[in-house]
Amino acid sequence: MKQQTFTQPPGGPSVVARNIEALLQRQSREQEARTRQQRIADAITGAAGSLPFVYVHLAIVVLWTVVNVGWTPLKPFDPTFVLLATAASVEAIFLSTFVLVTQNRMQREADRRADLDLQISLLTEHELTRVIQLVDAIAAKVGAQVPIPELEELRRDVSPEQVLDAIDNASTRGSE
Repeated sequence: MKQQTFTQPPGGPSVVARNIEALLQRQSREQEARTRQQRIADAITGAAGSLPFVYVHLAIVVLWTVVNVGWTPLKPFDPTFVLLATAASVEAIFLSTFVLVTQNRMQREADRRADLDLQISLLTEHELTRVIQLVDAIAAKVGAQVPIPELEELRRDVSPEQVLDAIDNASTRGSE
């Protein structure tokens, strides 16, 4: 006889596998939904954040320097390194802009995930409160004593607004 577990219900994928598959499908849809500009910014940011990018730049700067200090038979074309400094500055401006564009998009995605996490946590809190109330009612019905001092508090729904206000008050007191 095959033993069944909670995460592997008969006739279907495990809860974990199903959740992972749903997350991967969602990420795939989000990747496909990116605009052309977002794809370009992501590609540039990804390339600029790689070691080959560093190696290529290092080679260019070394070659530029060697040529322009006169260590090669080639004629120096930027003996004061003004062109190199200008090119590096312009590149830095564009790279930082692409990085910021990518970070902004990623922050929006992270904010959406945080909102989802908050909603799931609030739903879980509400459901657990109902379970506590149900178990307490069953205990009362069968005459069982529940020696939990904070039971009355646990039986009440938590107001997210009150929690946020308490956090704000505590952080305000801590910064004074």
